[in-house]
Amino acid sequence: MDSWKRKLKFGMVGGGQGAFIGAVHRIAASMDAQAELVAGCFSRDHDNTRLTGQQLYLDPSRCYESFARMAEREAALPEDRRIDFVVIVTPNASHFPIAKTFLESGINVVCEKPMTYSLEQARQLVELVERTGLVFVLTHNYTGHPLVKHARELFLNNELGTVRKAIAEYLQDGLMMPLEKQGRKQTMWRVDPEQSGIGGTLADIGTHCVNLLEYVTNDPIVELCADTSTFLPDRRLDEDANVLLRFKGGGKGALTISQIATGEENALSLRVYGSQGAVLWRQETPDSLSVYRYGQPRQVLTRGHREYLSGPATANTRIPKGHPEGYLEAFANVYRGAIAAVRNHIDGDPGRASDYDFPGVYEGLRGMQFIHAAVKSAQSGSQWVRMDSV
Repeated sequence: MDSWKRKLKFGMVGGGQGAFIGAVHRIAASMDAQAELVAGCFSRDHDNTRLTGQQLYLDPSRCYESFARMAEREAALPEDRRIDFVVIVTPNASHFPIAKTFLESGINVVCEKPMTYSLEQARQLVELVERTGLVFVLTHNYTGHPLVKHARELFLNNELGTVRKAIAEYLQDGLMMPLEKQGRKQTMWRVDPEQSGIGGTLADIGTHCVNLLEYVTNDPIVELCADTSTFLPDRRLDEDANVLLRFKGGGKGALTISQIATGEENALSLRVYGSQGAVLWRQETPDSLSVYRYGQPRQVLTRGHREYLSGPATANTRIPKGHPEGYLEAFANVYRGAIAAVRNHIDGDPGRASDYDFPGVYEGLRGMQFIHAAVKSAQSGSQWVRMDSV
């Protein structure tokens, strides 16, 4: 079947009334006019699902009362009508059962991070994706930024030498106040270990940092030492963490994350210092990348300059230089790669997951290993823990 002659169809689990990230996924998935939303189970409350479906102009018969029913009914539809992939935008605890159900129904999966609730679930999901051969996408959207891709190319091509020190910061103030006690839905599940898992801020934004570090440096973290804190009373999960890192290549690193950092909005930054040079990138000003080379003037590269940026950077640039391009476009770049992979799978040429230019199930496993290793380290008095030993 030549999938390149039609739009792909997708469904969504989660993302109903009162949700934030579902709308972001719907915008990103449709930005290139390559896919359209046709089905969903947007909430455990079917009235919410019906209302969301109505507002999105969906066929009421494809607004399902449960994700299990959705997978069953969609898989039974003719190939030209059923969904080609499903997008999972629910709290962490439900990621695994939903992904498992759709994969076992033969449907490709796009999933929010962290990938699963537990490390054992992550390992089972790796096995399931390998067994089914289906496409699995994890939406660490920051890897979609053009200048992040350029920074990665600089290290892949050894232009900046081997990694000596890497520092990632992700600072927010979203948990400064006990909004969960005021009924704020997005806060309630994030501070609840029954829905979030054993990591709070470690899972919510720490996994983004780990993914970004390993993506840009192409140098895996092998060992970490974590100190976590919870400041507000009655909370059971971490709100703040400082983590020392050791990389496979011999470099060292530091990760500082917080959701109680007063006045910060979405301050994600990455600094990587190599033996021949360094890079600095900030998510809140994503259209510029500082590059340092020893003995030379500092450079500030800006997005959109095809004459000096790498192929992956220019391939993921959407608009001319000088026009701000950011969060939604980076998200859409992840979807563009994901949709191409799904098309190839439909046409019988899925390719290897290791060749995908988007995060997948193995990156999801790395994120879960980080969460569990960091929690283990913090609980043991900040002892060093190997990421692959948990």
